Amino acid sequence: MFWMDASTASAVTGVTGVTGVTGAAASAGAKFVWSPTALAAAITAIGALGTAAFGLVDATKLFWGGVSNSGFVFITRLLKELAPDEKGVLHNSSITRAAISDTLKANWLNGVPESDLKSTAKSLIKLRLNATTAAHLAKVTGVDSTSLEVVATSLAAGAALLPEQMNTYGRFDLLLSTMIDRAYQRADQRYRNSAKVLALFMALALAEIAAWSLHSATGYDGSIYIQGLVAGLLATPLAPIAKDVATGLNSAAKAVQAVKGQ
Repeated sequence: MFWMDASTASAVTGVTGVTGVTGAAASAGAKFVWSPTALAAAITAIGALGTAAFGLVDATKLFWGGVSNSGFVFITRLLKELAPDEKGVLHNSSITRAAISDTLKANWLNGVPESDLKSTAKSLIKLRLNATTAAHLAKVTGVDSTSLEVVATSLAAGAALLPEQMNTYGRFDLLLSTMIDRAYQRADQRYRNSAKVLALFMALALAEIAAWSLHSATGYDGSIYIQGLVAGLLATPLAPIAKDVATGLNSAAKAVQAVKGQ
């Protein structure tokens, strides 16, 4: 028999148990007596299949970032917008676009908290602010280029900023933060959606492999493949809530039995 994860086999057979019959009983026309306990067991098994699928998706990060790359593209676009060239930046320094990209991607793949990701990105971009880059940064953030150039010159000289310069620098900081926040929000959304879709296909593949294995080794009829498809489709949505739903069903069944017994 083809090797399979125990939760995958349980998920497929759990659907079989809830929806109908198995093996020889199917050919005899026997019917399974539905019970909340059987449904709870099926939900738990299907949820475990979803958890396994998400684990496999997370493991793809080993291969050049895997699914995470689908979200990081928005960070790359942001860097190209904020740092289109290396004019005014020391060659091979830590604030070249390539160096910043490497730093941000390492943090992204390692699961650094989102607030720290944004803070690091903003700090590295602000370190690029000088008299040469001020005009472009002013253009993309929407502040006055002349004022921002004066601010950059003052910062480089270590001089105190005047109130109007503080105002310009504050607006630049706020608008830069907004751009970075937008990029990271879109990146996170893309990553989460891509991970869910990939996990769905992983769950379907695992469920169908389990269905094939059961069909080949134990004599289940061809409907096992449909039941595997159902288990695979339900796995990822149920994964976060399977335990709570199963517990709730069991508790409800016990409550009903207790009322009937009185």
